[in-house]
Amino acid sequence: MKRNATAIWNGSLKEGAGNLSTQSTVLQQTPYSFKSRFETGVGTNPEELIAAAHAGCFTMQLTAYIVEAGHEVESIETKCDIDFQEGSVVGSHLSVHAKIKAMDSAGFQELVTKAEKNCPISKLLATKITSAATLVG
Repeated sequence: MKRNATAIWNGSLKEGAGNLSTQSTVLQQTPYSFKSRFETGVGTNPEELIAAAHAGCFTMQLTAYIVEAGHEVESIETKCDIDFQEGSVVGSHLSVHAKIKAMDSAGFQELVTKAEKNCPISKLLATKITSAATLVG
């Protein structure tokens, strides 16, 4: 399976702007710019998209592990913070809140760590990845 996205940029780095489109059309000429990346501006940026990809991928992997362990997922919410410093992504932190039927905290934490290490986007990122997880209910 292959997926793709296209970036189009016009102009200089600071004054120019571009747009991003994805094969699925979820992003369709979505604007991005220097301001949306490094300042405050309308549009997305690569780090925000990496955060979305990591949060989504991790959450799916964690769900698979929880179901495989025989538990029912009520809900999982994952926020990903990408740490971008001096031109490099230096970290990714996953904050997880989950409602899982009949699961103890130790078992949940074990599966969080397993998903953190094994989701495809975690494997792709050559950076420090950490997480903090809360089992609700």
